[in-house]
Amino acid sequence: MSDTTAARPSDKKSDFSIARLLLEGRAFFALIAIIVVFSILSPNYLTVSNFLTMASHVAIYGILAIGMLLVILNGGIDLSVGSILALAGVTAGAMMQGIELQAMGVILYPPVWAVVILTCVLGALVGAVNGVLIAVFKVPAFVATLGVMYVARGIALLMTNGLTYNNLSGRAELGNTGFDWLGFSRIAGVQISVIVLALLAILGGLMLSRSSFGRWLYASGGNERAAELSGVPTRRVKITVYTLSGMLSAVAGLVLASQLTSAGPTAGVTYELTAIAAVVIGGAALTGGRGTMRGTMLGAFVIGFLSDGLVIIGVSSYWQTVFTGAVIVLAVLMNSLQYGGGRKS
Repeated sequence: MSDTTAARPSDKKSDFSIARLLLEGRAFFALIAIIVVFSILSPNYLTVSNFLTMASHVAIYGILAIGMLLVILNGGIDLSVGSILALAGVTAGAMMQGIELQAMGVILYPPVWAVVILTCVLGALVGAVNGVLIAVFKVPAFVATLGVMYVARGIALLMTNGLTYNNLSGRAELGNTGFDWLGFSRIAGVQISVIVLALLAILGGLMLSRSSFGRWLYASGGNERAAELSGVPTRRVKITVYTLSGMLSAVAGLVLASQLTSAGPTAGVTYELTAIAAVVIGGAALTGGRGTMRGTMLGAFVIGFLSDGLVIIGVSSYWQTVFTGAVIVLAVLMNSLQYGGGRKS
């Protein structure tokens, strides 16, 4: 009799472990299910070339999602990433078209490496504005980043007068060729954009798991007041994560402009929502302090592979929006179950 009684807690513990495994690994299982379903529906889906193509599409969302993960781990939100992406793209496009110095009567054509560096610095500066508004002036993250979203998009429209910079390949005689390298070049058959995403994800994962900053970030996101009393520089952490988010948005803007060899002020519309969705699908808590780089990358691939799969089988773009929204709602529901309705522990 005592043996039977002793076995029951063990069974319950086993059941709980399996349920927890399924819940915490939902992004991975969802990705596997998507691949299996679309492979059955289309013979062209399960091919190496198609996977590499889809991965290059995921790269833009994934890079944005890395920055968004850092912000959400801090307990914030960044609605400006899509607009920073557009601003970075048109800034790079403007430099590739030539910077006219009327006073000197010359047009400067910066080399591509300078264009990349200056564009990343611009993204970091815009992100730092978000961080200062939120950390120093105590503006709510939603309001601050919403305002910066409109400002960045407006500046991009003013710079281009609503038009698009085309043919950004550069010219050999001007010494500014190579801008399309990010979008079209491959190493061992893998697109450069995918390699960039992988490197950024690895570096981000190491930062979160192996550095003092990572520990500070999780602590400040879990309970900012307690972290501050423990000596964590919460203000510096907050400014840093928004700066990194802005810089990563600029990198995504460079990748997108390179893939299209064009840059327009309307690029990246709603991309901020896709980045948030990738983080949520990956299991991060919107209340902060919980989430992983691995989960976020899986979330980005879930969205990307689902969207491309629906295109391949010929589903209407309207239904694509419905399916993507349903996946996001389901992911939020799963997060509520996992984290007890969003309560911080």
